[in-house]
Amino acid sequence: MTRVLIADDEGLMRAGLTELLTADPDIQVVGQASTGREAVEQARRLTPDVVLMDVRMPDLDGIAATRELSRVAPRVKVLILTTFEQDDYVFGALRAGASGFLLKRTRPEELIAAVHTIAAGDSLLSPAITRRVIDRMAQQPAPELGDQAKVDDLTAREREVFDLLARGLSNREIAAVLVVEESTIRTHVKRILMKLDLRDRVQVVIFAYETGVNRPAEGAQARRERDRTTRQV
Repeated sequence: MTRVLIADDEGLMRAGLTELLTADPDIQVVGQASTGREAVEQARRLTPDVVLMDVRMPDLDGIAATRELSRVAPRVKVLILTTFEQDDYVFGALRAGASGFLLKRTRPEELIAAVHTIAAGDSLLSPAITRRVIDRMAQQPAPELGDQAKVDDLTAREREVFDLLARGLSNREIAAVLVVEESTIRTHVKRILMKLDLRDRVQVVIFAYETGVNRPAEGAQARRERDRTTRQV
């Protein structure tokens, strides 16, 4: 049974999510919260497996609440609910410790699947979303190459898997690229997370950028300039 806490300042949204999630016999909604502060307090008391966390809430917003939960209840997974096109908070939520995020307009079956995915210890970060996160990071100052020694501790195969993880590929996609069994990739991922002292795949993406491993792709104009310079040389 997956225990879920719903945090949203709109009562109608909380009621709708509760009705939807409880239709799955393997999900139990253990509580609701209307503010970020209340979400943190209830999560500490009820110890849910997953918190569905809205971003915009009074008293304590979803990002601050996620950061606080990561500190006081690190075993609790947070799935951010967002209207991505309008919210500029996704990167902050991931940095705060969220295991992924979901659009509020997502289909019911996708929401249920997402809850199970997060509860199982995985994360929701598709390649398309990874690209947006990296682009957002690119707007910040260039990172210092910290923790590079940890990356150097990875084996050659683990480094290959790490690089693909940093691009947001799933275990199945990585297995296809490397032509190995998916179970083998799961083993590599566990070892990578342990060696780098990271919690999940979301943190891999952020770590990869902060160590200088994963950089935003060049723009088309920049590529043309580089290619022209190379040919001239």
